[in-house]
Amino acid sequence: MNLIQPSQENVEYMIEQIKDKLRMVNVDAMKSEHFDDSQYDDLHYLYTMVMKRETFSPSEMQAIAVELGSLRK
Repeated sequence: MNLIQPSQENVEYMIEQIKDKLRMVNVDAMKSEHFDDSQYDDLHYLYTMVMKRETFSPSEMQAIAVELGSLRK
């Protein structure tokens, strides 16, 4: 999958991967349709950072959730 090109399909994929990696409990709050590709670069950066890490502290999880919230439509 080429995540360099902005598309709704790529947004959906990255959101699903972030939710799986972080084992997010409130997955309804992070539906991919709440995101568009206008802030694609920021979402891609966050996705890359999350995928590189194995574990996250509670404060890091909170910061990621806040950042995802700021990227929503």
